[in-house]
Amino acid sequence: MILDNFTLKGKTAVVTGCNTGLGQGLACALAEAGADIFGVYRSNAGNTPSLVEEKGVKFFGYKADLSDIASIPQIVHTALDVFSRIDILVNNAGSIIREDSLSFSEKDWDDVMNLNAKSVFFLSQSCAVEFAKQGSGKIINIASMLSFQGGIRVPSYTASKSAVRGLTMSLSNEWAHLGINVNAIAPGYMETSNTAALRGDKERNEAILERIPAGRWGRPEDLSGAVVFLASKASDYVNGITLPVDGGWLGR
Repeated sequence: MILDNFTLKGKTAVVTGCNTGLGQGLACALAEAGADIFGVYRSNAGNTPSLVEEKGVKFFGYKADLSDIASIPQIVHTALDVFSRIDILVNNAGSIIREDSLSFSEKDWDDVMNLNAKSVFFLSQSCAVEFAKQGSGKIINIASMLSFQGGIRVPSYTASKSAVRGLTMSLSNEWAHLGINVNAIAPGYMETSNTAALRGDKERNEAILERIPAGRWGRPEDLSGAVVFLASKASDYVNGITLPVDGGWLGR
């Protein structure tokens, strides 16, 4: 049956930034499809372990600061030690700094780029070495609408998410023949901690809602179908795409 191609039973997924918001939603979706979760977080795992484990799968948490790529080899080593193999990598961890471009600092630039782009490449590279050995693997990057558009007062975020989209295409070209699929999801305006200030600004919130054909902000669970599809056998011939999940924003 076609639905059998969407099961992730027996698979292991590494999900970064899994403790809240989109990362938590992505981890729970993969768990519901049957995958065990190796969750990476910077401070604490929050309630993600219990939410994942109630799906009947395993969760193992790992604390790491992905802005320092020196942590990456140990992440992969530990995931292999715990689960024996990795089948799926979701590069979700990221940050955003809002500031006028005329006064944007070098530190703010580097902090965002190191986490949002540099770590995505080097964690993908590290996992791809293992994927190549086993002849299969799925890498799912989290891009943004600003992978397609310019944005306002978020120069490093826009640059990093444009890099994620480009990197997704580049790595898919290099690694498809190894059985590795590299794709991305571009969420629209989502209800997360990163957008709390925007949603709290009545005028800005109304302007955003007027621009979304679906008429509402997205929620983490709105990414569930996309991430399960890209992680599963159903997407074996899908390479290098960035899939918008945005309530119609880009199509307007």
